[in-house]
Amino acid sequence: MMVKPGVTGLPAASRRRSSRVPTPPLIPVLAVVGVGLIGGSFAAGLRQVGEVGRILGVDRDAAVLKRAKSMGMIDEVVSLADAVNRADLVFLATPVGALGAILKEMAPHLGPDTVITDGGSTKQDVVAAAREALGPAGSRFVPGHPIAGSERGGPDAARSDLYLSRRVILTPIPGTDASVLERVRRAWQACGADVIEMDAERHDRLMASISHLPHVLSFAYMNQVGDADDAEQRLMCAGSGFRDFTRIAASSSEMWRDILLANQTAIRAELRNFQAILQQIEQMLESGDGDGLERLVADAAELRRHWRL
Repeated sequence: MMVKPGVTGLPAASRRRSSRVPTPPLIPVLAVVGVGLIGGSFAAGLRQVGEVGRILGVDRDAAVLKRAKSMGMIDEVVSLADAVNRADLVFLATPVGALGAILKEMAPHLGPDTVITDGGSTKQDVVAAAREALGPAGSRFVPGHPIAGSERGGPDAARSDLYLSRRVILTPIPGTDASVLERVRRAWQACGADVIEMDAERHDRLMASISHLPHVLSFAYMNQVGDADDAEQRLMCAGSGFRDFTRIAASSSEMWRDILLANQTAIRAELRNFQAILQQIEQMLESGDGDGLERLVADAAELRRHWRL
């Protein structure tokens, strides 16, 4: 079980002398729908700082729920209807392609004050699905996207510090209740995240460039290597550069299928821009333009050195 930092480290006498009434947690009851890396880390982060009371777990995979409960990540396994009726905050951490159906299923069971947020990597499709499914309750839904993750999945990949010093983007829609937005913001800040806001269209356009395109390139490259006649020998000789570039190719195929289809317009625009650069490089190689190649590499290296996560 995870505990609040600093509590067990106090001398026993100091703990006995404290007479303050404990402050209620920010989220008395949290429901996590999709208890894997993203949802599990959100629950673990809030638990670590004492800002959650009871954690309800919902997942289509019974083995995932059993493991999450045995780890102390969740306190109770419940149905979706029970979770959204009892929870103060519902965090949807499923593939984005499943969110529309989940929102429709949960809508009739929502408690009168239940707040909803999500962790999907695309936002325009999620906003549209929420508007259709939730009706007036849509004012209590705050679309969100934590810029953190791993190629690994499941509850064993979850970490209480996954969001520490990482950025979380919220994309509130017109009509979002201000107090609801603030509550979701505070929940992410309690996990140590830096929270910013932008509209859903801008979010999807930016993610197409800095997240979705890199994954596409990594997937394509791994397939290109794997399709070669000497693929086994290539992989045997691969080193750290290959490892670093292809790490994200080990990501969830279901999750990335949904992301790529949902944000296909912006991703196709990024692919066209990237193809133009590849054509420039091919022309430099064909003409033996060493100076041009050196400038291209130097510009990329300078930009990368000045970037900080």
